[in-house]
Amino acid sequence: MVLNIPGLVAVIIFYVVILVIGLWAARRTKGETNSENVMLAGRNIGTFVGVFTMTATWVGGGFINGTAETVFKDGLLNCQAPLGYSLSLFIGGVFFASKMREHGYVTMLDPFTRKYGERMGGLIYIPALLGEVFWSGAILAALGSTLRVIIGLSHEVSIISSACIAVFYTLFGGLYSVAYTDVVQLICIFVGLWLCIPFAMTSEFVGNISVNSTSAWIKEVESLKTGVYTDSFLLLIFGGIPWQVYFQRVLSARTARASRYLSFLGSLGCLIMSVPSVLIGAIAVNADWNNTAYVTKDNFNASDIPNRASDILPLVLQYLTPEWVSFFGLGAVSAAVMSSADSSILSASCMFARNIYKMIFRQKASEKEIIWVMRIAIFGVGALATEMAINVDSVYTLWYLSSDLVYVVLFPQLVSVIYLRNSNTYGSLLGYIVGMFFRIAGGEPSLGIGTLIKYPYYSEEHGQMFPFKTLCMMISMVTIIAFSSLTDILFKKGIIHHRFDVFKCGLSQSSFDEKAHNNNLTLDHATLTVSDAGFTPPIEEVKITRDV
Repeated sequence: MVLNIPGLVAVIIFYVVILVIGLWAARRTKGETNSENVMLAGRNIGTFVGVFTMTATWVGGGFINGTAETVFKDGLLNCQAPLGYSLSLFIGGVFFASKMREHGYVTMLDPFTRKYGERMGGLIYIPALLGEVFWSGAILAALGSTLRVIIGLSHEVSIISSACIAVFYTLFGGLYSVAYTDVVQLICIFVGLWLCIPFAMTSEFVGNISVNSTSAWIKEVESLKTGVYTDSFLLLIFGGIPWQVYFQRVLSARTARASRYLSFLGSLGCLIMSVPSVLIGAIAVNADWNNTAYVTKDNFNASDIPNRASDILPLVLQYLTPEWVSFFGLGAVSAAVMSSADSSILSASCMFARNIYKMIFRQKASEKEIIWVMRIAIFGVGALATEMAINVDSVYTLWYLSSDLVYVVLFPQLVSVIYLRNSNTYGSLLGYIVGMFFRIAGGEPSLGIGTLIKYPYYSEEHGQMFPFKTLCMMISMVTIIAFSSLTDILFKKGIIHHRFDVFKCGLSQSSFDEKAHNNNLTLDHATLTVSDAGFTPPIEEVKITRDV
Protein backbone atom coordinates (compact mmCIF):
# COMPACT_ATOMS: atom_id res chain seq x y z
CA MET A 1 0.00 0.00 0.00
CA VAL A 2 1.24 3.50 -0.89
CA LEU A 3 2.11 5.63 2.11
CA ASN A 4 -0.51 8.33 2.66
CA ILE A 5 1.65 11.31 3.63
CA PRO A 6 -1.24 13.75 4.35
CA GLY A 7 -2.96 11.12 6.47
CA LEU A 8 0.24 10.44 8.39
CA VAL A 9 0.75 14.15 8.98
CA ALA A 10 -2.85 14.46 10.17
CA VAL A 11 -2.40 11.67 12.70
CA ILE A 12 0.81 13.17 14.03
CA ILE A 13 -0.74 16.63 14.39
CA PHE A 14 -3.84 15.39 16.18
CA TYR A 15 -1.78 13.10 18.42
CA VAL A 16 0.38 16.04 19.41
CA VAL A 17 -2.72 18.14 20.17
CA ILE A 18 -4.16 15.41 22.40
CA LEU A 19 -0.83 14.90 24.14
CA VAL A 20 -0.39 18.62 24.78
CA ILE A 21 -3.93 18.89 26.19
CA GLY A 22 -3.30 15.90 28.41
CA LEU A 23 -0.02 17.32 29.71
CA TRP A 24 -1.59 20.73 30.29
CA ALA A 25 -4.42 19.18 32.30
CA ALA A 26 -1.94 17.03 34.22
CA ARG A 27 -0.40 20.17 35.70
CA ARG A 28 -3.42 20.39 38.00
CA THR A 29 -2.25 17.22 39.73
CA LYS A 30 1.47 18.05 39.66
CA GLY A 31 3.00 17.11 42.99
CA GLU A 32 -0.32 15.62 44.14
CA THR A 33 0.17 13.00 46.87
CA ASN A 34 -3.51 12.15 47.41
CA SER A 35 -4.41 9.15 45.26
CA GLU A 36 -8.14 9.96 45.47
CA ASN A 37 -7.57 13.37 43.90
CA VAL A 38 -5.59 11.79 41.05
CA MET A 39 -8.25 9.13 40.43
CA LEU A 40 -11.28 11.45 40.66
CA ALA A 41 -9.88 14.87 39.73
CA GLY A 42 -10.56 16.12 43.24
CA ARG A 43 -14.32 15.51 42.71
CA ASN A 44 -14.33 18.85 40.95
CA ILE A 45 -15.54 18.06 37.42
CA GLY A 46 -17.94 20.80 36.32
CA THR A 47 -20.96 20.60 34.05
CA PHE A 48 -19.29 21.53 30.75
CA VAL A 49 -16.36 19.14 31.01
CA GLY A 50 -18.58 16.60 32.79
CA VAL A 51 -21.04 16.29 29.91
CA PHE A 52 -18.22 15.69 27.43
CA THR A 53 -16.41 13.14 29.57
CA MET A 54 -19.66 11.30 30.45
CA THR A 55 -20.56 11.04 26.76
CA ALA A 56 -17.04 9.81 26.08
CA THR A 57 -17.65 6.91 28.49
CA TRP A 58 -18.77 4.95 25.42
CA VAL A 59 -18.15 7.27 22.47
CA GLY A 60 -14.65 6.58 21.22
CA GLY A 61 -12.84 4.63 18.55
CA GLY A 62 -14.70 1.38 19.17
CA PHE A 63 -18.03 3.19 19.16
CA ILE A 64 -17.65 5.06 15.88
CA ASN A 65 -15.77 2.31 14.01
CA GLY A 66 -18.00 -0.46 15.35
CA THR A 67 -21.21 1.38 14.49
CA ALA A 68 -20.13 2.02 10.89
CA GLU A 69 -18.95 -1.60 10.60
CA THR A 70 -22.24 -3.09 11.79
CA VAL A 71 -24.45 -0.83 9.65
CA PHE A 72 -22.33 -1.82 6.65
CA LYS A 73 -22.40 -5.57 7.39
CA ASP A 74 -25.72 -6.24 9.10
CA GLY A 75 -27.86 -3.13 8.73
CA LEU A 76 -29.04 -0.34 11.01
CA LEU A 77 -31.63 -2.41 12.89
CA ASN A 78 -28.92 -4.85 13.92
CA CYS A 79 -26.67 -2.07 15.21
CA GLN A 80 -27.75 -2.07 18.85
CA ALA A 81 -24.81 -0.48 20.62
CA PRO A 82 -25.63 3.24 20.22
CA LEU A 83 -29.16 2.91 21.61
CA GLY A 84 -28.14 0.23 24.10
CA TYR A 85 -25.34 2.23 25.69
CA SER A 86 -27.45 5.38 25.61
CA LEU A 87 -30.15 3.64 27.66
CA SER A 88 -27.41 2.25 29.89
CA LEU A 89 -26.27 5.75 30.87
CA PHE A 90 -29.86 6.85 31.42
CA ILE A 91 -30.75 3.89 33.66
CA GLY A 92 -27.44 4.25 35.48
CA GLY A 93 -28.34 7.86 36.21
CA VAL A 94 -31.81 6.95 37.50
CA PHE A 95 -30.88 4.07 39.81
CA PHE A 96 -27.17 4.11 40.64
CA ALA A 97 -25.36 7.42 40.10
CA SER A 98 -26.64 9.41 43.07
CA LYS A 99 -26.47 6.45 45.46
CA MET A 100 -22.82 5.83 44.64
CA ARG A 101 -21.91 9.52 44.80
CA GLU A 102 -23.74 10.12 48.10
CA HIS A 103 -21.55 7.55 49.85
CA GLY A 104 -18.37 9.17 48.58
CA TYR A 105 -16.90 6.00 47.11
CA VAL A 106 -13.64 6.24 45.17
CA THR A 107 -14.06 3.21 42.88
CA MET A 108 -16.91 0.95 41.84
CA LEU A 109 -15.48 -1.83 44.03
CA ASP A 110 -15.67 0.17 47.28
CA PRO A 111 -19.26 -0.84 48.19
CA PHE A 112 -18.31 -4.50 47.66
CA THR A 113 -15.23 -4.34 49.88
CA ARG A 114 -17.25 -2.51 52.53
CA LYS A 115 -20.13 -4.95 52.64
CA TYR A 116 -18.55 -8.24 51.57
CA GLY A 117 -14.90 -7.79 52.55
CA GLU A 118 -11.66 -7.24 50.66
CA ARG A 119 -11.33 -10.74 49.23
CA MET A 120 -14.81 -10.78 47.73
CA GLY A 121 -14.00 -7.36 46.32
CA GLY A 122 -10.93 -8.96 44.76
CA LEU A 123 -13.10 -11.59 43.06
CA ILE A 124 -15.44 -8.89 41.77
CA TYR A 125 -12.38 -7.20 40.27
CA ILE A 126 -11.76 -10.13 37.89
CA PRO A 127 -14.79 -9.62 35.58
CA ALA A 128 -14.37 -5.85 35.98
CA LEU A 129 -10.77 -6.14 34.79
CA LEU A 130 -11.70 -8.42 31.89
CA GLY A 131 -14.41 -5.98 30.85
CA GLU A 132 -11.97 -3.06 30.80
CA VAL A 133 -9.41 -5.15 28.89
CA PHE A 134 -11.97 -6.19 26.26
CA TRP A 135 -13.13 -2.60 25.85
CA SER A 136 -9.55 -1.26 25.70
CA GLY A 137 -8.79 -3.98 23.17
CA ALA A 138 -11.66 -2.78 20.99
CA ILE A 139 -10.29 0.76 21.15
CA LEU A 140 -6.76 -0.34 20.24
CA ALA A 141 -8.05 -2.58 17.43
CA ALA A 142 -9.93 0.39 15.98
CA LEU A 143 -6.83 2.55 16.23
CA GLY A 144 -4.72 -0.20 14.67
CA SER A 145 -7.17 -0.48 11.77
CA THR A 146 -7.04 3.27 11.22
CA LEU A 147 -3.24 3.37 11.17
CA ARG A 148 -3.16 0.36 8.86
CA VAL A 149 -5.41 2.14 6.37
CA ILE A 150 -3.55 5.44 6.63
CA ILE A 151 0.08 4.33 6.85
CA GLY A 152 0.02 0.78 5.48
CA LEU A 153 1.43 -0.94 8.58
CA SER A 154 0.49 -4.52 9.43
CA HIS A 155 -2.38 -5.03 11.87
CA GLU A 156 -0.09 -6.32 14.63
CA VAL A 157 2.45 -3.52 14.28
CA SER A 158 -0.32 -0.92 14.20
CA ILE A 159 -1.93 -2.21 17.40
CA ILE A 160 1.34 -2.60 19.31
CA SER A 161 2.55 0.88 18.33
CA SER A 162 -0.85 2.34 19.20
CA ALA A 163 -0.83 0.63 22.60
CA CYS A 164 2.62 2.01 23.39
CA ILE A 165 1.46 5.55 22.61
CA ALA A 166 -1.73 5.15 24.66
CA VAL A 167 0.12 3.76 27.68
CA PHE A 168 2.73 6.51 27.49
CA TYR A 169 0.05 9.20 27.38
CA THR A 170 -1.95 7.67 30.22
CA LEU A 171 1.00 7.85 32.60
CA PHE A 172 0.98 11.64 32.59
CA GLY A 173 -2.20 12.28 34.52
CA GLY A 174 -5.25 11.04 36.30
CA LEU A 175 -8.84 11.90 35.57
CA TYR A 176 -8.10 15.56 34.87
CA SER A 177 -6.12 14.57 31.77
CA VAL A 178 -8.76 12.05 30.73
CA ALA A 179 -11.62 14.53 31.14
CA TYR A 180 -10.02 17.41 29.27
CA THR A 181 -8.88 15.22 26.38
CA ASP A 182 -12.45 13.88 26.21
CA VAL A 183 -13.60 17.41 25.36
CA VAL A 184 -11.13 17.57 22.47
CA GLN A 185 -12.03 14.01 21.47
CA LEU A 186 -15.74 14.65 21.00
CA ILE A 187 -15.15 17.94 19.21
CA CYS A 188 -12.76 16.14 16.84
CA ILE A 189 -15.28 13.39 16.14
CA PHE A 190 -18.20 15.75 15.63
CA VAL A 191 -16.40 18.28 13.43
CA GLY A 192 -14.15 15.81 11.61
CA LEU A 193 -16.84 13.30 10.65
CA TRP A 194 -19.56 15.82 9.82
CA LEU A 195 -17.07 17.67 7.63
CA CYS A 196 -16.47 14.48 5.65
CA ILE A 197 -20.07 13.30 5.26
CA PRO A 198 -21.29 15.88 2.68
CA PHE A 199 -18.27 15.14 0.46
CA ALA A 200 -18.62 11.36 0.81
CA MET A 201 -22.38 11.45 0.22
CA THR A 202 -22.02 13.56 -2.95
CA SER A 203 -19.05 11.60 -4.30
CA GLU A 204 -19.39 10.47 -7.90
CA PHE A 205 -18.80 6.91 -6.70
CA VAL A 206 -21.68 6.88 -4.20
CA GLY A 207 -25.34 6.32 -5.04
CA ASN A 208 -28.35 7.83 -3.30
CA ILE A 209 -28.53 6.20 0.14
CA SER A 210 -32.30 6.77 0.31
CA VAL A 211 -32.91 4.45 -2.66
CA ASN A 212 -33.76 0.92 -1.51
CA SER A 213 -32.52 1.90 1.94
CA THR A 214 -34.60 -0.75 3.71
CA SER A 215 -33.04 -3.63 1.82
CA ALA A 216 -29.60 -2.03 1.40
CA TRP A 217 -28.53 -0.75 4.81
CA ILE A 218 -31.49 -0.62 7.22
CA LYS A 219 -32.39 -4.29 6.75
CA GLU A 220 -34.41 -6.26 9.32
CA VAL A 221 -33.97 -8.59 12.27
CA GLU A 222 -34.22 -12.27 11.33
CA SER A 223 -37.05 -13.99 13.20
CA LEU A 224 -34.73 -16.91 13.91
CA LYS A 225 -32.44 -14.60 15.86
CA THR A 226 -35.07 -12.81 17.95
CA GLY A 227 -33.86 -14.44 21.16
CA VAL A 228 -30.22 -13.60 20.51
CA TYR A 229 -31.18 -10.07 19.46
CA THR A 230 -33.10 -9.49 22.70
CA ASP A 231 -30.29 -10.99 24.75
CA SER A 232 -27.68 -8.75 23.14
CA PHE A 233 -29.79 -5.63 23.58
CA LEU A 234 -30.38 -6.27 27.30
CA LEU A 235 -26.69 -7.06 27.68
CA LEU A 236 -25.70 -3.68 26.26
CA ILE A 237 -28.20 -1.80 28.43
CA PHE A 238 -27.61 -3.41 31.82
CA GLY A 239 -24.12 -4.69 31.11
CA GLY A 240 -23.08 -1.11 30.39
CA ILE A 241 -23.75 0.03 33.98
CA PRO A 242 -21.29 -1.81 36.28
CA TRP A 243 -18.14 -0.24 34.82
CA GLN A 244 -15.46 1.68 36.65
CA VAL A 245 -15.02 3.82 33.54
CA TYR A 246 -18.61 5.02 34.07
CA PHE A 247 -18.56 5.31 37.85
CA GLN A 248 -15.25 7.15 37.72
CA ARG A 249 -17.14 9.96 35.99
CA VAL A 250 -20.08 9.65 38.39
CA LEU A 251 -17.87 9.82 41.47
CA SER A 252 -15.90 12.78 40.13
CA ALA A 253 -19.04 14.96 39.92
CA ARG A 254 -19.35 17.76 42.46
CA THR A 255 -22.68 16.54 43.85
CA ALA A 256 -24.93 13.47 43.71
CA ARG A 257 -27.53 15.47 41.80
CA ALA A 258 -24.93 16.55 39.25
CA SER A 259 -23.90 12.92 38.69
CA ARG A 260 -27.49 12.07 37.67
CA TYR A 261 -27.81 14.98 35.25
CA LEU A 262 -24.44 14.20 33.68
CA SER A 263 -25.61 10.63 33.07
CA PHE A 264 -28.81 11.84 31.38
CA LEU A 265 -26.95 14.31 29.16
CA GLY A 266 -24.32 11.69 28.34
CA SER A 267 -27.13 9.37 27.24
CA LEU A 268 -28.36 11.96 24.76
CA GLY A 269 -24.80 12.59 23.62
CA CYS A 270 -24.33 8.92 22.73
CA LEU A 271 -27.25 9.01 20.30
CA ILE A 272 -26.14 12.26 18.71
CA MET A 273 -22.56 11.09 18.23
CA SER A 274 -23.65 7.85 16.54
CA VAL A 275 -25.35 9.58 13.60
CA PRO A 276 -22.19 10.26 11.51
CA SER A 277 -21.05 6.64 11.81
CA VAL A 278 -24.48 5.35 10.76
CA LEU A 279 -24.39 7.56 7.66
CA ILE A 280 -20.85 6.44 6.82
CA GLY A 281 -21.95 2.80 7.01
CA ALA A 282 -24.84 3.58 4.64
CA ILE A 283 -22.52 5.44 2.27
CA ALA A 284 -20.15 2.45 2.16
CA VAL A 285 -23.02 0.13 1.18
CA ASN A 286 -23.98 2.38 -1.75
CA ALA A 287 -20.42 3.02 -2.99
CA ASP A 288 -19.06 1.69 -6.29
CA TRP A 289 -15.69 0.59 -4.94
CA ASN A 290 -14.51 -0.72 -8.33
CA ASN A 291 -14.10 2.83 -9.64
CA THR A 292 -12.45 4.33 -6.57
CA ALA A 293 -8.73 4.78 -5.98
CA TYR A 294 -8.95 1.71 -3.76
CA VAL A 295 -8.90 -0.35 -6.98
CA THR A 296 -7.64 1.99 -9.72
CA LYS A 297 -4.69 3.43 -7.81
CA ASP A 298 -3.86 1.13 -4.91
CA ASN A 299 -4.64 -2.05 -6.89
CA PHE A 300 -6.86 -3.69 -4.26
CA ASN A 301 -9.79 -5.92 -5.18
CA ALA A 302 -13.24 -4.47 -4.52
CA SER A 303 -14.51 -7.92 -3.58
CA ASP A 304 -12.32 -7.71 -0.47
CA ILE A 305 -14.35 -4.81 0.96
CA PRO A 306 -16.91 -7.02 2.80
CA ASN A 307 -14.00 -8.79 4.51
CA ARG A 308 -12.60 -5.44 5.65
CA ALA A 309 -15.78 -4.28 7.34
CA SER A 310 -13.90 -3.33 10.51
CA ASP A 311 -11.92 -0.82 8.39
CA ILE A 312 -14.94 0.63 6.62
CA LEU A 313 -14.96 4.02 8.34
CA PRO A 314 -11.33 4.95 7.56
CA LEU A 315 -11.75 3.48 4.05
CA VAL A 316 -14.71 5.76 3.33
CA LEU A 317 -12.84 8.79 4.63
CA GLN A 318 -9.75 8.02 2.59
CA TYR A 319 -11.26 6.95 -0.73
CA LEU A 320 -14.59 8.78 -0.95
CA THR A 321 -13.58 12.28 0.18
CA PRO A 322 -11.07 14.83 -1.16
CA GLU A 323 -7.57 14.51 0.24
CA TRP A 324 -7.75 17.68 2.32
CA VAL A 325 -11.05 16.54 3.85
CA SER A 326 -9.73 13.09 4.70
CA PHE A 327 -6.83 14.89 6.37
CA PHE A 328 -9.23 16.17 9.03
CA GLY A 329 -11.42 13.08 9.13
CA LEU A 330 -8.70 10.48 9.56
CA GLY A 331 -6.75 12.64 11.97
CA ALA A 332 -9.84 13.31 14.06
CA VAL A 333 -10.74 9.63 14.24
CA SER A 334 -7.21 8.72 15.31
CA ALA A 335 -7.15 11.41 17.97
CA ALA A 336 -10.54 10.32 19.28
CA VAL A 337 -9.45 6.70 19.58
CA MET A 338 -6.22 7.70 21.26
CA SER A 339 -7.85 9.85 23.91
CA SER A 340 -10.47 7.20 24.72
CA ALA A 341 -7.87 4.50 25.34
CA ASP A 342 -6.56 6.19 28.46
CA SER A 343 -9.84 6.13 30.40
CA SER A 344 -10.29 2.34 30.30
CA ILE A 345 -6.68 1.66 31.15
CA LEU A 346 -6.80 4.20 33.98
CA SER A 347 -10.03 2.71 35.37
CA ALA A 348 -8.66 -0.82 35.67
CA SER A 349 -5.41 0.48 37.15
CA CYS A 350 -7.23 2.57 39.79
CA MET A 351 -9.25 -0.43 40.95
CA PHE A 352 -6.12 -2.55 41.19
CA ALA A 353 -4.13 0.05 43.12
CA ARG A 354 -6.88 0.89 45.62
CA ASN A 355 -9.00 -2.24 46.00
CA ILE A 356 -6.45 -5.00 45.38
CA TYR A 357 -2.98 -3.75 46.27
CA LYS A 358 -3.89 -1.47 49.17
CA MET A 359 -6.83 -3.29 50.75
CA ILE A 360 -5.52 -6.85 50.38
CA PHE A 361 -1.73 -6.71 50.25
CA ARG A 362 -0.53 -3.37 51.66
CA GLN A 363 -3.12 -1.76 53.92
CA LYS A 364 -0.49 0.64 55.28
CA ALA A 365 0.71 1.74 51.84
CA SER A 366 1.30 5.48 51.50
CA GLU A 367 -0.65 7.62 49.05
CA LYS A 368 2.47 8.15 46.95
CA GLU A 369 3.01 4.38 46.80
CA ILE A 370 -0.57 3.86 45.62
CA ILE A 371 -0.07 6.38 42.83
CA TRP A 372 3.06 4.57 41.64
CA VAL A 373 1.33 1.18 41.80
CA MET A 374 -1.45 2.64 39.66
CA ARG A 375 1.10 3.78 37.08
CA ILE A 376 2.79 0.38 36.99
CA ALA A 377 -0.60 -1.31 36.57
CA ILE A 378 -1.19 0.78 33.46
CA PHE A 379 1.52 -1.20 31.66
CA GLY A 380 -0.06 -4.54 32.60
CA VAL A 381 -3.56 -3.53 31.55
CA GLY A 382 -2.20 -2.11 28.30
CA ALA A 383 -0.44 -5.41 27.53
CA LEU A 384 -3.60 -7.47 28.15
CA ALA A 385 -5.67 -5.14 25.96
CA THR A 386 -3.08 -5.39 23.19
CA GLU A 387 -3.28 -9.20 23.25
CA MET A 388 -7.07 -9.10 22.90
CA ALA A 389 -6.92 -6.54 20.09
CA ILE A 390 -4.55 -8.71 18.06
CA ASN A 391 -6.34 -12.06 18.51
CA VAL A 392 -10.03 -11.08 18.14
CA ASP A 393 -10.95 -10.12 14.58
CA SER A 394 -14.00 -7.88 14.82
CA VAL A 395 -14.15 -4.63 16.75
CA TYR A 396 -17.83 -5.28 17.38
CA THR A 397 -17.09 -8.75 18.80
CA LEU A 398 -14.74 -7.17 21.32
CA TRP A 399 -17.40 -4.58 22.01
CA TYR A 400 -19.97 -7.27 22.90
CA LEU A 401 -17.50 -9.32 24.92
CA SER A 402 -16.63 -6.27 26.97
CA SER A 403 -20.14 -6.24 28.45
CA ASP A 404 -20.68 -10.00 28.58
CA LEU A 405 -19.15 -11.09 31.88
CA VAL A 406 -19.95 -7.70 33.34
CA TYR A 407 -23.64 -8.25 32.58
CA VAL A 408 -23.90 -11.83 33.80
CA VAL A 409 -21.70 -11.54 36.89
CA LEU A 410 -21.33 -7.90 37.92
CA PHE A 411 -24.79 -6.46 37.28
CA PRO A 412 -26.61 -8.73 39.79
CA GLN A 413 -23.79 -8.09 42.26
CA LEU A 414 -24.16 -4.31 41.88
CA VAL A 415 -27.95 -4.44 42.32
CA SER A 416 -27.53 -6.59 45.41
CA VAL A 417 -24.88 -4.49 47.11
CA ILE A 418 -26.81 -1.25 46.51
CA TYR A 419 -30.43 -2.31 47.01
CA LEU A 420 -30.56 -5.58 48.98
CA ARG A 421 -29.84 -4.85 52.63
CA ASN A 422 -29.66 -8.50 53.67
CA SER A 423 -27.30 -9.64 50.93
CA ASN A 424 -24.05 -10.99 52.33
CA THR A 425 -20.72 -12.47 51.31
CA TYR A 426 -22.04 -16.04 51.14
CA GLY A 427 -24.80 -15.13 48.71
CA SER A 428 -22.46 -12.91 46.71
CA LEU A 429 -19.83 -15.63 46.40
CA LEU A 430 -22.26 -18.36 45.36
CA GLY A 431 -24.05 -16.03 42.93
CA TYR A 432 -20.68 -15.13 41.43
CA ILE A 433 -19.69 -18.78 40.93
CA VAL A 434 -23.09 -19.88 39.62
CA GLY A 435 -23.39 -16.99 37.17
CA MET A 436 -19.85 -17.52 35.87
CA PHE A 437 -20.41 -21.26 35.46
CA PHE A 438 -23.68 -21.03 33.53
CA ARG A 439 -22.28 -18.32 31.25
CA ILE A 440 -19.06 -20.18 30.41
CA ALA A 441 -21.01 -23.43 29.99
CA GLY A 442 -23.01 -21.71 27.25
CA GLY A 443 -19.84 -21.45 25.16
CA GLU A 444 -18.26 -18.59 23.23
CA PRO A 445 -17.26 -19.41 19.62
CA SER A 446 -15.27 -16.20 19.13
CA LEU A 447 -12.95 -17.30 21.97
CA GLY A 448 -12.94 -20.99 21.06
CA ILE A 449 -14.94 -22.02 24.17
CA GLY A 450 -17.09 -25.11 23.50
CA THR A 451 -20.73 -25.54 24.52
CA LEU A 452 -21.29 -27.55 27.71
CA ILE A 453 -24.96 -26.64 28.30
CA LYS A 454 -27.32 -26.49 25.33
CA TYR A 455 -30.06 -24.08 26.31
CA PRO A 456 -33.55 -24.21 24.68
CA TYR A 457 -33.63 -23.73 20.89
CA TYR A 458 -29.94 -24.61 20.59
CA SER A 459 -28.87 -25.11 16.98
CA GLU A 460 -25.79 -27.00 15.84
CA GLU A 461 -25.54 -24.57 12.95
CA HIS A 462 -26.27 -21.28 14.72
CA GLY A 463 -25.39 -22.08 18.33
CA GLN A 464 -27.33 -20.69 21.31
CA MET A 465 -30.58 -19.09 20.08
CA PHE A 466 -32.15 -18.61 23.51
CA PRO A 467 -31.39 -15.39 25.50
CA PHE A 468 -29.20 -17.47 27.79
CA LYS A 469 -26.99 -14.60 28.99
CA THR A 470 -30.01 -12.89 30.51
CA LEU A 471 -31.05 -16.23 32.00
CA CYS A 472 -27.58 -16.62 33.54
CA MET A 473 -27.80 -13.12 34.99
CA MET A 474 -31.20 -13.89 36.54
CA ILE A 475 -29.94 -17.19 37.95
CA SER A 476 -27.04 -15.33 39.55
CA MET A 477 -29.40 -12.72 41.02
CA VAL A 478 -31.79 -15.32 42.47
CA THR A 479 -28.84 -17.23 43.93
CA ILE A 480 -27.54 -14.13 45.70
CA ILE A 481 -30.95 -13.34 47.19
CA ALA A 482 -31.81 -16.91 48.22
CA PHE A 483 -28.47 -17.91 49.71
CA SER A 484 -27.97 -14.57 51.48
CA SER A 485 -31.40 -14.92 53.11
CA LEU A 486 -30.74 -18.55 54.03
CA THR A 487 -27.36 -17.93 55.67
CA ASP A 488 -28.68 -14.80 57.40
CA ILE A 489 -31.47 -16.83 59.03
CA LEU A 490 -29.17 -19.73 59.92
CA PHE A 491 -26.68 -17.51 61.73
CA LYS A 492 -29.19 -15.14 63.35
CA LYS A 493 -31.25 -18.00 64.79
CA GLY A 494 -28.16 -19.84 65.95
CA ILE A 495 -28.86 -22.91 63.80
CA ILE A 496 -25.25 -22.63 62.67
CA HIS A 497 -22.82 -21.49 65.35
CA HIS A 498 -21.12 -18.15 64.77
CA ARG A 499 -17.67 -19.71 64.92
CA PHE A 500 -18.41 -21.22 61.50
CA ASP A 501 -19.20 -17.76 60.12
CA VAL A 502 -15.87 -17.41 58.31
CA PHE A 503 -16.96 -14.23 56.51
CA LYS A 504 -18.29 -12.60 59.69
CA CYS A 505 -21.80 -12.26 58.26
CA GLY A 506 -23.71 -13.46 61.32
CA LEU A 507 -25.33 -10.03 61.76
CA SER A 508 -27.94 -8.92 59.28
CA GLN A 509 -26.91 -5.94 57.20
CA SER A 510 -29.24 -3.63 59.12
CA SER A 511 -27.50 -4.66 62.35
CA PHE A 512 -24.16 -4.22 60.65
CA ASP A 513 -25.08 -0.68 59.62
CA GLU A 514 -26.27 0.11 63.15
CA LYS A 515 -23.06 -1.22 64.64
CA ALA A 516 -20.93 0.74 62.17
CA HIS A 517 -22.98 3.87 62.89
CA ASN A 518 -22.47 3.53 66.64
CA ASN A 519 -18.75 3.03 66.12
CA ASN A 520 -18.65 6.25 64.10
CA LEU A 521 -20.01 8.23 67.04
CA THR A 522 -17.27 7.05 69.39
CA LEU A 523 -14.28 7.99 67.28
CA ASP A 524 -12.36 11.22 67.54
CA HIS A 525 -10.67 10.85 64.16
CA ALA A 526 -12.03 11.53 60.69
CA THR A 527 -11.33 7.98 59.50
CA LEU A 528 -13.01 4.74 60.53
CA THR A 529 -12.02 1.11 60.13
CA VAL A 530 -14.78 -1.46 60.47
CA SER A 531 -13.14 -4.70 61.56
CA ASP A 532 -15.94 -6.83 60.16
CA ALA A 533 -15.28 -5.78 56.59
CA GLY A 534 -11.91 -4.04 56.66
CA PHE A 535 -13.19 -0.91 54.93
CA THR A 536 -12.17 2.70 55.47
CA PRO A 537 -15.07 5.05 54.60
CA PRO A 538 -14.29 8.41 53.03
CA ILE A 539 -14.02 11.46 55.28
CA GLU A 540 -17.20 13.12 54.04
CA GLU A 541 -19.29 10.03 54.91
CA VAL A 542 -17.90 9.87 58.46
CA LYS A 543 -18.69 13.54 58.99
CA ILE A 544 -22.32 12.93 58.07
CA THR A 545 -22.72 10.06 60.51
CA ARG A 546 -21.00 11.95 63.31
CA ASP A 547 -23.30 14.93 62.87
CA VAL A 548 -26.26 12.64 63.36
